[in-house]
Amino acid sequence: MDKKKYYFIAIGGVGMSGLAKYLLENGCEVSGSDICDSKYVDKLRKLGAVVHIGHKADNVPDDAVVVASTAIREDNPEIIRAKELGLKIYHRSDVLAEISRWGKFFLGFSGTHGKTTTSGLCSYVLEKAGYKPSFVVGGIIPELGINAQSTDGKYFVAELDESDGTIVKYKPNICVVNNLEADHLDFYKDGLKSILSTFEKFISNMDKDSILLINNDCKGASSLTSHKSMSFALNSEADYTAKNINFTPDYTSFDVYYKGKYLTDLKIILRGKHNVYNALSVLASLHQAGVDIEKVKEHFATFSGMGRRFQKVGEFDGITLYDDYAHHPTEIKATLSSTAGMKDKHVIAVFQPHRYTRLKNLWNEFLNAFEGVDKVIITDVYAASEDSIEGINSKNFAADFKAKSNIPCEYFSGSMREVAEKLLPELKPDDVVIGLGAGTITNLSKELLSLKDEVVKIAG
Repeated sequence: MDKKKYYFIAIGGVGMSGLAKYLLENGCEVSGSDICDSKYVDKLRKLGAVVHIGHKADNVPDDAVVVASTAIREDNPEIIRAKELGLKIYHRSDVLAEISRWGKFFLGFSGTHGKTTTSGLCSYVLEKAGYKPSFVVGGIIPELGINAQSTDGKYFVAELDESDGTIVKYKPNICVVNNLEADHLDFYKDGLKSILSTFEKFISNMDKDSILLINNDCKGASSLTSHKSMSFALNSEADYTAKNINFTPDYTSFDVYYKGKYLTDLKIILRGKHNVYNALSVLASLHQAGVDIEKVKEHFATFSGMGRRFQKVGEFDGITLYDDYAHHPTEIKATLSSTAGMKDKHVIAVFQPHRYTRLKNLWNEFLNAFEGVDKVIITDVYAASEDSIEGINSKNFAADFKAKSNIPCEYFSGSMREVAEKLLPELKPDDVVIGLGAGTITNLSKELLSLKDEVVKIAG
């Protein structure tokens, strides 16, 4: 693969746009298409990319490397045209693997949950400490306003996606495995067994002097076998441990020990126990990379989290709106644990199931994922290009939830606009609304705020 000309199909996605940005900053010629304009598309155009709206065969140049993700189907007109032209077609993971070999020290973050937060946190603290990292992560880092950058610094940070098995293409110098659970069961037919097999292959491909940092408190992750592994944990023996953890309404603080000896203290403003794991793993990876811990540690306390990770997105009439990407039962539990300090609040979880296969395979786990909330609202499944499965739908899930849980539950059908129209009249001061899912649920808060503005205008 050379550094010249690339064409991205669906260039506006958060992952694809980051790769496109990185290539543009390295002097490559980049063009692409997407089904609609977005903030990501606007930023790429400002960097010199030519972006077409709509997928059409005529968009594809006759002399470019074509880049696509797993979500792009074989009947896409641009894929068909690329094949007719005899062009090279690369998966987005091929591009990430290629740029990770451009001479920098490669820090990779993997696992079923926490990849975006840990890769974003690592990139953020390195940037704030003056290390000028290069990075490609799966979300916007709020304080930096970007999801990727290419610089002349030593370090390259990336989120390594395991969902489609392509993680085996990477060879990081240091790789964090946050956790491993059964997920992406449309691809991993044997569940966790298949995922572990893929990770064993990934590990075997890593260079001999590379380091694997494994969460020892996670049964799946800790079962990985590697002569080059180190560990981090809160509840078990490990190379890196967090002790004296103190949760307050405003921050969490803890001490970090390395091989039984005090290393440093750390403060974060991210909520929840899962974020102690996230911060500990990032600190451990930086320590192993030779970064001066005293230079970076103060910046952990100014990282407010990645976009769509328990992100406060609006407030009106004493009602607070949050948006979160959680779409797996474990992620939902972790997100909802962040509400533990919200005393005297009425917490409403609005859940949009993501993919029919995930809802089918983790049905019972989802039923038990909403402990601690006052009400659950289920919206229609976000298919993510999947075909429907008979009997697997949100109406049936909501009915099963009501039959098996003491938590009040409703099914709201229709678009996010229609969901917002049904929800708004029910809201009262001190309500906390948390949108959960990887699809269009992110628009719920915008629709609620828009409807609220319309009500105010009519009343005025």
